[in-house]
Amino acid sequence: MTDLPVVRLQPQRHKRLRMGHPWAFSNEIQMDNAAKALARGSLVRLEASHGEALGVAMFNPHTLIAARIIDRDATATIDAAWIARHIARARDLRELLYPGGNYRLIHAEADGLPGLIVDRYGDTLVVQRNAAGIEKLGDALFEALEKELSPVRIVVRDDSAARQLEGLGASESVRGTPLDAPLRIQESGATFFADPREGQKTGWFFDQRDNRAFLANLCAGKRVLDVYCYAGGFGVLAAKRGATAVKLVDSSQTALDLAKLAADANGVSAQCIFEKADAFEFLESQARAGVVYDVVSADPPAFAKSRKDVPMALKGYRKLARAAAKLVAPGGILFVASCSHNIEPGPFAEEVARGVSEAGRNARILRVAGAAADHPLHPHLPESAYLKALTLALD
Repeated sequence: MTDLPVVRLQPQRHKRLRMGHPWAFSNEIQMDNAAKALARGSLVRLEASHGEALGVAMFNPHTLIAARIIDRDATATIDAAWIARHIARARDLRELLYPGGNYRLIHAEADGLPGLIVDRYGDTLVVQRNAAGIEKLGDALFEALEKELSPVRIVVRDDSAARQLEGLGASESVRGTPLDAPLRIQESGATFFADPREGQKTGWFFDQRDNRAFLANLCAGKRVLDVYCYAGGFGVLAAKRGATAVKLVDSSQTALDLAKLAADANGVSAQCIFEKADAFEFLESQARAGVVYDVVSADPPAFAKSRKDVPMALKGYRKLARAAAKLVAPGGILFVASCSHNIEPGPFAEEVARGVSEAGRNARILRVAGAAADHPLHPHLPESAYLKALTLALD
């Protein structure tokens, strides 16, 4: 691809990329008229100011992350065959980690495909294209997915907030057989249901897989509360692992309906009670009533959508930990998570600790965790470790 347009970095701004970082920011680019004129997502040959080739990059002159390196070989041809090799490598790794075809298949830069998310639900793929460059690859991406995985359908959920930053609009579509019912998922020996048409993100949160399994193993013979239950991942698995009673709470009736399907499919409906309610209002009403549970799980949606939301979000996590801790029986377990990318692990843990203390409880942290292994990290992008999860034992 020697005919690619050349984009150069400013003097002395190449060292971080030479060491392996995949991004160049707009203030590091020689943003001349030729660079500014390039279409969003154009493939370019990225060079240091002195002409040293750094690789092929996806370029967007209108964003903070201006260049995303896609191949360190500046002569590489980025086509369907190139993409297919990356997909095959990612699939082989996931099947080693979580055999059976239900997992996060592609996790953006960590899998060498910047801005691309692909979740696999058996013969259905759900795709999110969050960068202009990955969208500009067009049919080559879908050709590669179809070649390597032969899906019945590909659901395209191009509706994330990240697309706005890239100057992209929102859209949804289905390639292949239309989807007319929720998808069945097998995870940790249990059956769940996801609906990529209406659910959050791609319809299921594979990132919490290991955390769900860990917590469920503590639930045999216990009374369990699953707040922000979504499709029942924590609560239904707890019932499957022997919990005597599980209360699942969510503000979305659609989510509760999926959780009920999962309870039925796993034969645990008798142990499960479902309630449509605001999480904080429910927690406060249960505290007033003096109700306690042996295990409480609180896995809310992101409290901080942007950096300006961080102060209020941290107060929200403290409030959540305080309200949830009040419902944990002595000797019980509290699980609290944050999927807010902008919340760092240290402040999150500090606010959870403060909330538990404000509830008048002593605690021990049993486990500090993040996303499951099908959500790998690029070694130069530690900030992309968005999920934080704490499991605590309360006296």
